[in-house]
Amino acid sequence: MAAPRSAVVGIHEYPLRLAPDVSALQIKAASAAAALDDAGLTWSDVDALYDCNEAVGRLGGLHMGEYFGLKPGIHETTMVGGSSYEVHAGHGRDEIAAGRARVALLTYGSLSRSGGSNIATGGPAEAPLPAENMETLPWGVNTIAYYAMAAMRHMYQYGTTPQQLAEIAVVARVHAMHNPDAVKAMQDLRFRDIEELSVDAVLSSGMVSDPLHRLECCMISDGGGAVVIAAEDVARDTRRTPVWILGAGEGQGYPENDGDVTVTGAVQSGARAFGEAGVSPSEIDIAMLYDSFTITVITALEDLGFCAKGDGGDFVADGRLRFDSPLRPSLNTDGGGLFSNHPGMRGLFLLIEATRQLRGDSTSQVDGASLAVCHGNGGLLSSRHVAGTVVLGR
Repeated sequence: MAAPRSAVVGIHEYPLRLAPDVSALQIKAASAAAALDDAGLTWSDVDALYDCNEAVGRLGGLHMGEYFGLKPGIHETTMVGGSSYEVHAGHGRDEIAAGRARVALLTYGSLSRSGGSNIATGGPAEAPLPAENMETLPWGVNTIAYYAMAAMRHMYQYGTTPQQLAEIAVVARVHAMHNPDAVKAMQDLRFRDIEELSVDAVLSSGMVSDPLHRLECCMISDGGGAVVIAAEDVARDTRRTPVWILGAGEGQGYPENDGDVTVTGAVQSGARAFGEAGVSPSEIDIAMLYDSFTITVITALEDLGFCAKGDGGDFVADGRLRFDSPLRPSLNTDGGGLFSNHPGMRGLFLLIEATRQLRGDSTSQVDGASLAVCHGNGGLLSSRHVAGTVVLGR
């Protein structure tokens, strides 16, 4: 296993999923202060700042140092959607390993629900790129339709069933029911029934974009959080047990004439992350995988190497991904984007819950959890996306 050089030492998840009385900047600041306190560090310790420009808008990340009262030596504003924070974690690790930073701060804040965002069903917010203008937009393709195309192709190509896709939602709801913040989220967002789900309940929840049903689509919430990453010498003296970054990787996918819309950038990012960590998917206890829709999880499990391509449907059957299953890995133990929170970009929360698990603090704690993988997908399946994978160890 690769020698650890940096670790996650502080985390905080903003507790509200409906927060109309605060700003996204206030969510970021409150979360950053709490994460630094979790680590036993101060603002003056931060010398690397990572931001997605999400709280202010265009070039917003350039204002974050001033807003926090910092002048960091590293200031990165990479924005690749939902995988941004896995990318940030990998870049932060690299800067620390190179000796250019010792403490990195990642923050996120969003008011997607309060602001009335139509994440899954809306069209493009800006002028389309030339390729989009030719291939998809004239036909009214929106976010969920891209994922529905990937799901339909997966069903056609591999025999995957709607029941198998629904298993992802069933497991996520089991974990959400153990998480008080997720239960409150569903209450605040006025979910119809707040209880554990059956496959039949998922499939009867109403079709949104064939073959994806309402309960196979992520919630739209407010929220945010922060993660603090520190060099090894700093991490050894922080307040909580360090969770080491063992490997990281990035990958990309986009439409190609001979491409397969069921294959994602996880093929690249996962191989690199697992290779650096010196571990295999079969050793992973916790899989925190981006779950914008159920098909996102199926393709990630396959492309990361937990099972062969096309076997994802069989792999998730019979509740094997539950936290109390004797099999590994356990999936999205906070309830995921389906039932805990999804303010628009969920990558940061994958790092937060994986850290909880490896500290032994999860509300759906897996006994003896020592290795976790966090995998984010930014962009759209069936179209352009960037994958980010991080392997963490206790």
